[in-house]
Formats: sequence, C-alpha cells, structure tokens
Amino acid sequence: MSGFGGGHMEMDDAPAVERKAPDDRIIIEVKPSPNFDLESYISNYSGRTKALRLKFIAERVPALQLDAMRMLLQKVKSGQNVALYKEVMEMIGDKLGNELDPKWVERTQEQNEKQGDKLEVELCTHKLNSIKEKVRMGHNDLGNHHYAAGNLNEALKCFMRTRDYGTTTKHTLDMCLSIIRVSIEMGNFAHVVNYVTKAEAQPEQHTDLGMVAKLRSAAGLAHLDSGKYKQAALKFTHMKIEVGKENNVPILKNIHPDELCYSEVLAPQDVAIYGGLCALATFDRTELATKVMEDSAMKQFLELVPDMREIISDFYHSRYSSCLALMEKIRGDLLLDVYMNAHVDKLYAMVRSKALIQYFTPFASVQMPMMAQAFGTTVPELQKELTQLIMKKDIKARIDSHNKIIYARQADQEVSTFHQALQTGLEYERQTKALLLRLDLIRNEMTMKPARTGGVHGPPRGDREED
Repeated sequence: MSGFGGGHMEMDDAPAVERKAPDDRIIIEVKPSPNFDLESYISNYSGRTKALRLKFIAERVPALQLDAMRMLLQKVKSGQNVALYKEVMEMIGDKLGNELDPKWVERTQEQNEKQGDKLEVELCTHKLNSIKEKVRMGHNDLGNHHYAAGNLNEALKCFMRTRDYGTTTKHTLDMCLSIIRVSIEMGNFAHVVNYVTKAEAQPEQHTDLGMVAKLRSAAGLAHLDSGKYKQAALKFTHMKIEVGKENNVPILKNIHPDELCYSEVLAPQDVAIYGGLCALATFDRTELATKVMEDSAMKQFLELVPDMREIISDFYHSRYSSCLALMEKIRGDLLLDVYMNAHVDKLYAMVRSKALIQYFTPFASVQMPMMAQAFGTTVPELQKELTQLIMKKDIKARIDSHNKIIYARQADQEVSTFHQALQTGLEYERQTKALLLRLDLIRNEMTMKPARTGGVHGPPRGDREED
C-alpha cells in the first residue's frame, strides 16, 4: 500500500470492534501498522478517489479519524459535489466543531445548475450545426461536469453518447477510459471489463505505455472485485508491451511506474500490492519466479513496496514464518484499501494454505510441533488447518494425533502397476479385435465406398474396364 514505510504514527493497541455507520453498514475498526502515514499515503491519489479513500479510513481508524476528516472536508469543499459534502458533514457531526455551510451548498448548487445549462445549450447548438467533433466534445464536457458534481449515472450516459461522434482511435480510447473511470466508482465492474476489451482492440493503444498500464490496472481491479485472483494477478504483473520482433522473438518494453499516471483510480504501489498478493495466492513456483521475482517490469513496482517484495521473496524461498509474520504486520494497511478490504482474509487464507501444502509435500512424514514452530502457531491450531486441507483433498495425508505426526499417503506401487498393466492389456485387446473386424469387412466387400462421378478425363480409375 502507498503508506507502507512512510512516517511514524503510533497506533493504540485496542482490539478491533464492530460498529454501525449512519447508513446501517457494519464497519469493523482497523489498526494500521505503526509505519502507516496518512498524509504520505493519500498524496498518491487525486480526484474523487482521494475523497472516498479518506472517508473509508476515517470510518475505520479512530486514531486517524480527525486528521482524515479534516483532509476530507478540505478536499470536498474544494470541489462541486454537494451530495458528498452533505454526506461527509453528517459523518463528521460535531467532531471538528464545523457545521453544515448552507451558503456553500446554495452557491455550489447554483453554479452547478448554471454550468450544466450552459453546456446543454452549447451541445444543442453544435447538434444543430451538425459538427461531429464539436458534438463529441460537448457530450464529453457535460459528462465531466456531471462527474465532478457526483451525478455518475448522467456522466456515464454522456460519455457513452460520444461513441457515435468519434472519428479517430484516440476518441474511442478517451471514451473507453472515461467510461471505465465512472464504472469503477459505481462498482459496475462488468462495464469495466467490456470497455477494457473494446479499448484493447484499438490498434494505437499498444504504442501508448500509459494507456496500456491504465487498461491492465482497470482489468485487474475488475477481476479482483469478482474474486478471479489468478486473472487479476496476470493483469497486474504484466506491465510491459511488445514493441517489435527480432528473429521472430518479441521485443518487450517495460512500463515504468511513473508512466501509470492513474491517480484518480489507483497508485503504482497498489499495482505491486494487488498483483503481488494475488500472485502469491494463485501462481505456482515457476510462475511466481518468472512473472514476479525475475520480471524486470514487476521489480520496478515492487521496489515501491519493500514489505511486499520481502513477503514474496520469503514465500518463494520457503521462509514461511518470516513471510506470514510480515503479512500480519501489513494486514491492517491492506484493510484500509477501498478495493482490497473485502478480499484480504480470503487471500491470506489462500496463501497460508498454499504455504502449508508446499512445506509438507516433499516429506513422507513431518513432526507437527516442528511444523507449528515454522508457521508460528500452536499444534492444536495446526492440526485443525491440516484436517481441513485433508478433507478438501489438498493434502493426501493422515494425522497421528497421539504422536503428533502427519504422514503422507503413498499409493501402493504394486497395486498401481498391476492396474496399469491390466488397462494396457485391455486396450491392446480392444484394438486387436477392431483390426480383425476391419479385415473381415474388407475381405467380404462389406465396406462403404464413396460415390464417384466422371469428369472430363472419363470415369474414375477404379471404375474403368480392364483392357
């Protein structure tokens, strides 16, 4: 996360508790890592996502609530989203000593209406003059106005209408990016996938590093939201484009983190975190090495988040205790991410299960106390985890509860070889009978012959009379 390794703001050790938001949502309070720096973290974002992330943090971290609220109020009042301002003021209450500013609300609403009316009139004029480019720009300006005012549905309609007036590939790409941005904020990730696909089909997008990075990041977010973690990992970790070929071998160019420029949605640090965690949960060792650890493009993103880089390295080199301890250290920071929050527990469970499987697989038997020490847990807790893996058939093993040993279930080689030989014999018998049957059919002229027709050279050779 962008706040990893930032300033030093110590948090209370109070346990997490549940509480209700004003709209009846259940919110679980979160304790960030000691190194989480709110100001450093939020500086990586811009636009509406900056306000939404501040609101997300203010609702979940009591120790940072007042600071987040001050930043949030300042951000919202610098914009023109009246509905968001009212929502923020309701959340803040009297905590900052501020009251709802009716004059600001009235002034901003009036400005929004005047600006909207002006843009509508200009658009109508362009339509009457039948100037396609002006009409496209008019719809785009009106969409940006609705987006800034918080009318996401109207903004989406305006951006979609530009499709009929675009004349170049760039117009199509601009339309797709605008629709993707609005759809992400609306949580309509099916729309995101559709328009990412449409944009990727445009020939010119492959030459724009920033465009490719944005589209892959947006697609990764959509897959993350739907729980398709392998697809998300593939998108987030594939930060390079093909720029040509040499001896039929593709020449690839890395996308640098600075070329992402997508602060209205996510930061380069988020690409490293989302991609790294999803890769840990779903990639095998070969994929983890080639697509993450040894990939020069992904290395640049991981350099921005040293903790995630160390987690991946520890996991790959089987230092599971260190890996899992570091993961627990950053859990609170991940829970403060508006997109990752709902997936942290599941991804962590997947990574832990994968680590247990990889630890046990090379051995015929393992002492459970030794394994528990390696994973920083107790033997009873480890036994529960192993039992679940055995029941799901992720591990073929049996547990000796008395001696605290887990044994791998080895297939009986003699029985396995016998069954394999039997299957080979049955297959040989079936093929032999089929061959004998075919020979009998040919000998008794009981085969079907294809119909043959004569051409300019006379009847087919097989139908000519013998001389």
